Amino acid sequence: MENENLDLKKSLEYIGFSEKEVVVYLALLELGKGTVTEISRKAGINRPTGYHVLASLSVKELVKVSGKEPKQEYVAESPDQIEKMLSNKIEKDQKFINEAKKIIPELKSIHNVTDRPKVFFYEGEEGLEKVYEDTLTSHEEIRAYATVDDMHRGLKNYFPEYYKRRAGAGISIRAIVPKTEIGIERKSHDEEEKREIAFVPKDKYYFSPEINIYDNKVMIASWREKLGIIIESAEIADAMKKIYELSWNEAKRLDAELNI
Repeated sequence: MENENLDLKKSLEYIGFSEKEVVVYLALLELGKGTVTEISRKAGINRPTGYHVLASLSVKELVKVSGKEPKQEYVAESPDQIEKMLSNKIEKDQKFINEAKKIIPELKSIHNVTDRPKVFFYEGEEGLEKVYEDTLTSHEEIRAYATVDDMHRGLKNYFPEYYKRRAGAGISIRAIVPKTEIGIERKSHDEEEKREIAFVPKDKYYFSPEINIYDNKVMIASWREKLGIIIESAEIADAMKKIYELSWNEAKRLDAELNI
């Protein structure tokens, strides 16, 4: 029984109850109803603290008050009220989030950002997924150097859904890709996945890391080192985009030769 109470206390604290709220709430549940003095004695706290905690639980609609002093009694509401309380909090928090989304662009416009590049490192499969999730924030076409074979081996079962979400977000991509069987199969989905692939000879241009260039970012996914990197710099991204366009023109020429 003691262990069960300990688990209950931990769970209630985990969902947002204070330590004092937990002991008072559990005491009142056992009593069903009681005066401040009775409840405080059962909870093992002093009377003034009992008043304060019961007022807090009343605001949360977990306790209701009946009668007037000195015979005022507190009655425990059904524990179902906890779920309702948390649902109301989620609803209110969502309203706050929606309001924040409205003002974030304006706040960004007045944010004094230095020109110094930012570099973020993410490790392991979780880190690699994180850098790909960031590409879904792109406001423009993504320019990519990618080896489909390594991508699908590196994050199994991730990319089919990722392609759908990227296309669903209206983000197109151009990709320079070594011509492999897996790459050819992927190209067959180019139209539905808002992608254009230019193949290059795999024996000469097989590269492992994927590089994505979008907005003011350069993303690198290293499959051998299981490392994701995002470089955030308008200057670097602009230079990489220009270099990419030179590479794209050559890749299209090589693609045409491979199809002869």
